[in-house]
Amino acid sequence: MTAVDGLPFLRACRREPTDFTPIWLMRQAGRYLPEYRDLRARHGFLDLCKTPDAAAEITLQPVRRLGVDAAILFADILLPLEAMGAELVFAAGDGPVFPHPVRSREAAAALTPLDDAAAEERLGHVYEALRRVRRALAGRVPVIGFGGTPWTLASYLVEGGGSKQFAHLLGWSYRDPEGLALLLDRLADTSLAYLRGQLRAGAQAIQLFDTWGGILDQERYERLAVPPVLKILRGLRAAAPDRPIIYYLHGGSHLLPALARLPVDVLSVDWRLPLSTVRRALAAAGSGIGVLQGNLDPAALLAPIPEIERRVVELLAEGSGGGHVVNLGHGILPTTPVENARAFVECAQRLSASVPAAAR
Repeated sequence: MTAVDGLPFLRACRREPTDFTPIWLMRQAGRYLPEYRDLRARHGFLDLCKTPDAAAEITLQPVRRLGVDAAILFADILLPLEAMGAELVFAAGDGPVFPHPVRSREAAAALTPLDDAAAEERLGHVYEALRRVRRALAGRVPVIGFGGTPWTLASYLVEGGGSKQFAHLLGWSYRDPEGLALLLDRLADTSLAYLRGQLRAGAQAIQLFDTWGGILDQERYERLAVPPVLKILRGLRAAAPDRPIIYYLHGGSHLLPALARLPVDVLSVDWRLPLSTVRRALAAAGSGIGVLQGNLDPAALLAPIPEIERRVVELLAEGSGGGHVVNLGHGILPTTPVENARAFVECAQRLSASVPAAAR
């Protein structure tokens, strides 16, 4: 597919005219693809992340297989924490584990924030993978860089891994919010340096993942989670004012009034609210965000292909009336059939191309 002028995804992020509504999928480089599983059977997850050839190959796999309109770098949001000195292991069946959780001001002070030079030294493999992807794609589709928000990074670092209750993190937020804010600020400094490095390496857009911001109520979200995010966003704007910034929040429908004030180009949302409802809420809050990303339920890709097409019709209708980038409301499920993912991409591109630009 081609756009009127330039790459469709980037034009859509800037709310410029496109020939169709572009689409990519969160976690599109991953476990649902047999070619990824083949690599993963022979190499550890962190080894793949730290080997530029492998990370670049995995990034390119869904572009070849699905025909998506953007590539997103294969990496892990937790790599900057390891670079700060936090021991990180991926345990079989348990996912990421930090054997020595950070649960006090003293432990936070022992972490070494990264500046641009330290990020280049310790995370240069990420940047090299990005450069290789840019060369391989040769401008056919753009490459998205990404990172986790300080709050989401802290959720893993403080809990020691994944959690359902976040008792340590939330307890700290009540017991010593100023101490937790110090940790979040250090994570913001590191994240900004890391993401600036991605921009220098060729990332054409940046997505911030706030996977666990939704566990906070609005007052504490604005007090704890937003200030470090604003530090990152303002730093990215200063570094590359022309590169789109996407903010994704999972489980955060109650936080739309706060999200409306974020200085981002695109707001990516989960599937719990229709896009038209999200758009109205942003408008009511006086938001300047004109583009939404999402938001098909990832489980819908387990349905028969005719049902997927019906859902795409509904999704495109919901996304009309403003800028829209088609995506899932969360990461693609590992059990998703590849042909269903491909059908989702093809349907979104084909059906949106038949709608006049003024109606999109």
